Amino acid sequence: MRPRGVQSAAAGVLCALGLALALTGCDGSEGGLKSAGATPTAVGPVRLWPDLPPATNPPLDYGESDTQRVPGVEVADNDVHSVDAVAVVRAEVRAHPDTYTGADGLYEQTARAIEACDTAPAACPILRPYYRDLTGNGRDELIVGIRMPDQQVGVRVYLAENGGLTRIMSTVDQVISVELAGRDLILRVGSAGIPGYEYRTAWTWDEQQGSMLPTRDEIVRVKPSGSGPSTVPAPRLVSPTPAPGQTPAPVPLPPEATP
Repeated sequence: MRPRGVQSAAAGVLCALGLALALTGCDGSEGGLKSAGATPTAVGPVRLWPDLPPATNPPLDYGESDTQRVPGVEVADNDVHSVDAVAVVRAEVRAHPDTYTGADGLYEQTARAIEACDTAPAACPILRPYYRDLTGNGRDELIVGIRMPDQQVGVRVYLAENGGLTRIMSTVDQVISVELAGRDLILRVGSAGIPGYEYRTAWTWDEQQGSMLPTRDEIVRVKPSGSGPSTVPAPRLVSPTPAPGQTPAPVPLPPEATP
């Protein structure tokens, strides 16, 4: 048995050799530790003009007027799959005739086309509906798209409750795409005033307001046309959830995603 002192000395030599190899590498020229540079100093938020007095009137709580009961539509078992999307929008059109602005606003020609969806289905502006649990209540909500003039699309969301429908979202814009991400509904919209950019807004259910609110809004730089391939990923297409007894139609791929 080696003396305790000899064992301690040998262990010290091995530790020193291991540390040297870790710092210099096996061949003494590569693989050594390198500094990543100085770490920037963390700077906390600074409040500007702290002496400004608070507003005398609180701002309007956004979303107060966005919810509305759809008149005359009954929903069996609070199942949105049992209702017809065209009938839902048509009920709103009839409840608000000659309304062209606001959450209920539609172009006159769009309203006429909705009324004629049964006799002229090819010209019906109501897009195939989608179904997704956006509120977290364990049941699907109804998501409806409405084609409008000037490349505009109306997007509306309906919640089934108490045997009827409540509209919890309504917006109209020149939509590039609409995507579902978890319980968020994300709208990509072209920016007419800032060429080369687009707006992306995530609409999320707000329990306090009882409606979908634009919780995240951003302006994103996109590559302008004619300057090479776009760096913006193609929107993720989500197939509609068919109503019972229906077969979903295939969703076409965008050109850049076609093999």
